[in-house]
Amino acid sequence: MNYRLDDFSDPWREADTILMLHGNAESGAVWFGWVPHLARHFRVLRPDMRGFGDSTPMPENFPWSLDRIADDYAALMDALKVPKFHLVGAKLGGTVARRFAARYPQRVRTLTVVGTPPPQRDQVAEKIPAWTAEFSKAGGVESWARRTMSGRLGSGFPQEGVEWWSKLMGRTASSTQVGFMKVIPISNIVADLPKIQCPSLVVTTEGSALGSVETTRKWQKTIPDSRLLVLPGDSYHVAASDSDRCAQETLAFIRQAVASGA
Repeated sequence: MNYRLDDFSDPWREADTILMLHGNAESGAVWFGWVPHLARHFRVLRPDMRGFGDSTPMPENFPWSLDRIADDYAALMDALKVPKFHLVGAKLGGTVARRFAARYPQRVRTLTVVGTPPPQRDQVAEKIPAWTAEFSKAGGVESWARRTMSGRLGSGFPQEGVEWWSKLMGRTASSTQVGFMKVIPISNIVADLPKIQCPSLVVTTEGSALGSVETTRKWQKTIPDSRLLVLPGDSYHVAASDSDRCAQETLAFIRQAVASGA
């Protein structure tokens, strides 16, 4: 598993760690807009999920599961000797983060999920055969990313940025993408949300294609000690489209939670 560690905190104090989980067809590199805000105060750990970025690609028949991904991250934190940390996830990284917080409640000090899907997505299952066929073609992952990018990044995102994101996502191995998309997007985490024990922040936009504000608020309220932040705009990958604002809000949330004893 490849990872990046950014730490510009004062060297005479022991800074807490923030573990940042990227979304589908991405890598830890996508948190570039967040790092300047967070790394002055925290150790910022940005791994590439199994199969993605510079981590080892997975074969199509790899037995994907949310628990397997969560356990990967737990093993990484064990190897780095970080028993407790703050957890941030975007898009499907937020799905993994919610499962992780429920599976390892003793390890997560705070949880922030940004532009993440609802906990149950039955309607996505019917799209998987077409996606699989597209991913299997040459250039299919990049083609899919570019075709779906307007909803992901919103109507106000610059075209140069759309191209950058399309190419980054397109570098994902098709074998990883085919296997991953058959399982992870349709994983049901409804039962996990009440098990989350740490202070939690859910961030969405007014026009997110992942669900209305009312829909998001409904599942957010099933997480104890959680609050919802709604930003203007129509992107669902708000961690990318509004990285500065999201990082600033996350930093303020973590600081407030720590001050309250998290």
